[in-house]
Amino acid sequence: MPEEKPRLSADPMYLLIREGRVEEFNRRKNAGEKFELRGCNFRGLDLRELDVGGGGLDLSNAYLRQADLRGLNLAKCRLEGASLHAAHVSGVLFPVELEPEEIEMSVRIGTRMRYRP
Repeated sequence: MPEEKPRLSADPMYLLIREGRVEEFNRRKNAGEKFELRGCNFRGLDLRELDVGGGGLDLSNAYLRQADLRGLNLAKCRLEGASLHAAHVSGVLFPVELEPEEIEMSVRIGTRMRYRP
């Protein structure tokens, strides 16, 4: 499968995150509004207040370069194929399917993370 390029989606829920309206995203998400975040570009965004609970978020193939993820519990989120180059990941709980080396390589040089078999 060819590598997907990060995209700026027209999804209204994604746009809320891009515009820094994370509280409104959380409220609408919890009210059941649908959204698509796979492969989206989150470069440099502050995502610390993002509600990732419940069923988690599908952030597969997302571009999280320099994003602030500090303190998030991403254990139930889908992160396969995501890139974390220079992201702030202090205190982040990652899915058990991701080896620590995958996370480290992604943060250091931007590789896309692969789940262990």
